[in-house]
Amino acid sequence: MLNDQRIAVVILNWNGKEFLEKFLSSVVRYSSELAQVVVVDNASADDSVAYLQREFPEVRLIHNPENGGFSKGYNEGLKQINAEYYVLLNSDIEVTENWLDPLLLMMDSDLSIAACQPRIRSWHEREKFEYAGAAGGFIDVLGYPFCRGRIFDVLEKDQGQYDDVCEIFWATGACLFVRANLYHSLGGLDEDFFAHMEEIDFCWRLKNAGYKLMYCPESTVYHVGGGSLPKSSSRKTYLNFRNNLFLLVKNLPAKKLVWVLFLRYFLDLFAAIDFLMKGSKADAKAVFSAQFHFVQALPRMIKKRNTLIHEDVGQIYKRSIVFDHFFRGIDVFSKLNPNKWK
Repeated sequence: MLNDQRIAVVILNWNGKEFLEKFLSSVVRYSSELAQVVVVDNASADDSVAYLQREFPEVRLIHNPENGGFSKGYNEGLKQINAEYYVLLNSDIEVTENWLDPLLLMMDSDLSIAACQPRIRSWHEREKFEYAGAAGGFIDVLGYPFCRGRIFDVLEKDQGQYDDVCEIFWATGACLFVRANLYHSLGGLDEDFFAHMEEIDFCWRLKNAGYKLMYCPESTVYHVGGGSLPKSSSRKTYLNFRNNLFLLVKNLPAKKLVWVLFLRYFLDLFAAIDFLMKGSKADAKAVFSAQFHFVQALPRMIKKRNTLIHEDVGQIYKRSIVFDHFFRGIDVFSKLNPNKWK
């Protein structure tokens, strides 16, 4: 079927020729000794497929018949790939020499580690951490995700402050190193999410099943970010608000679910008002659409919830990151209260 390498580095592509031109050569150059490199194409309408076939015949190409988003795209593609480990790698990432070695070493060292991520730096501002993952993902008591090195839109410079190996709550889908057997046994990425926060949902399921997620600082990659949807996109706003509610319903313990959703309804309402006050009508509309479609999908999410394990897992910040950031002015991870972690 494929070669006998243990790792498959799998890039999901959708109309991403410019990123393939810019970054795929580094992936092949710095990965092929340890890994098979695969591109899963989500029915691209540009000529990226022709480009791949012409310039990278050594890279395996899998064709998906439609663009089912990040979740379905990977689920369909990974069904066709035989490997011990998968690396879900965004097309807009520049990898570095020997980036895979420390990740593999970490995963091989402990069977209780389900997945890990490298250090994610910004491709545009290379001394800074990047939004989507930074030095490992966490979540607060109300379900808001943040990272070591990134709280909301504030990005820290990488000055060695997060050089330690640590357990995290979620590993970024921009560069997710995961055990293939666990990916499939836990159902992969939830296709109802389409894109955004699907990796947090998946990592939460892994934690509820008793596994660990880790940050590996010895590996560094550089991420452009916003390759499919720019940060200013109202579509991205919609997906983030809707999917955040999806992952809470699916994964929170029952004793926390009702009061967290109650508070989140009003916090999301305040966010919509804030968008309106700033003149972002499309984003405000996206928040209301997200809440409406969340309610529509609630029976389906509850049905999924009923098939899952729910535990009081660790690496959750027991305060509100919204309050700490916007009212207390905390914009650096190290300033968060160290006694407020579960």
